[in-house]
Amino acid sequence: MNTMNISRHSHFLLALAIVVAMPLCMQSGSLASEVLIFGLAAMGCNLLLGYTGLLSFGQGIFFGLGSYTIALLLTRWTLPMPLALLAAVAMGAAGAAIVGWVAIRQRGTYFVMLTLAFAQMFYFLAYTATDLTGGDNGLLDIPRPSLAVAGQTLWPLDSPWQYYGFVAVLFLAAFWLLRRVCDSVFGRTLLAVRDNEERAAAVGYDLRLLKLQAFVISGAVTGLAGALHAMMTGIAPLSNAEYHTSEMILVMTVIGGTGNLLASVLGAAFYVLLGDWLSTLWPRWLLLLGVVLMVVSLGLQRGLWGLGESLWSLLRRKGGGADAQRNGAASQANTQGGQA
Repeated sequence: MNTMNISRHSHFLLALAIVVAMPLCMQSGSLASEVLIFGLAAMGCNLLLGYTGLLSFGQGIFFGLGSYTIALLLTRWTLPMPLALLAAVAMGAAGAAIVGWVAIRQRGTYFVMLTLAFAQMFYFLAYTATDLTGGDNGLLDIPRPSLAVAGQTLWPLDSPWQYYGFVAVLFLAAFWLLRRVCDSVFGRTLLAVRDNEERAAAVGYDLRLLKLQAFVISGAVTGLAGALHAMMTGIAPLSNAEYHTSEMILVMTVIGGTGNLLASVLGAAFYVLLGDWLSTLWPRWLLLLGVVLMVVSLGLQRGLWGLGESLWSLLRRKGGGADAQRNGAASQANTQGGQA
């Protein structure tokens, strides 16, 4: 029974191991926080792409909504930080509900074009609404208040590693909830919709409702990621609302591997850490990153997670073959000894 429980929660245990290992392996708490934040965003994208089969370029909308919401609530209306985070999650979900309600009425290329059109529209709205979003300058001086109750500080967030611990707790909670969603009947139904929409509709599933629900959950998680990113950097820039952000989140998802939440974390870590390292080598590091991403895309059709699974299977086959040879040699030796 214990073995079954460990196997069932193996992905969560691996996520916990990653969270614990990063402070031991990395020097920058801000960079480690960025990995988990974009891991959250990639998990939200994976729920749409890997589990529902929806290629959306609207994730930057929800990321930007989360950033702007918490920036406004902490700088202009001074709402308590936990309530501001909840409001950012709700705003991301609301934005996803609007985008999804329109976009899911089309399929294939037209669905992708609709999400891209929404992303461009949101960008120009954020650019022109300078009184609300700061326009091209964004919203600056976003505070990072400590987690406190009745004036008593429970969790200070002043240093980068203190903030990393806060982000890690929220990341693990979101990962656990998304795993519950994906392993539920709802998650299995999304897989059925992804694999064969016509058959799922013939069985009686409401495809639009299922897709809309997936959109709302994805938007909520991505909104949380945007809010955490704004608190980490202290600004809510216009770049968070660009379609480039949607592309970046989508690339992280594909690199890690679709249909697996933990793979999204691997994709985010690969993208963020590789980009940080390449930026120290050459000012035009995006060119090098593009070459690396092309190599990964052409050679790893199942992403980094698929590569890991293939290597693990190869090692197990080699280990099994070596054990079989040893057992055969031992059996032969025993036979010869008996004949003697």
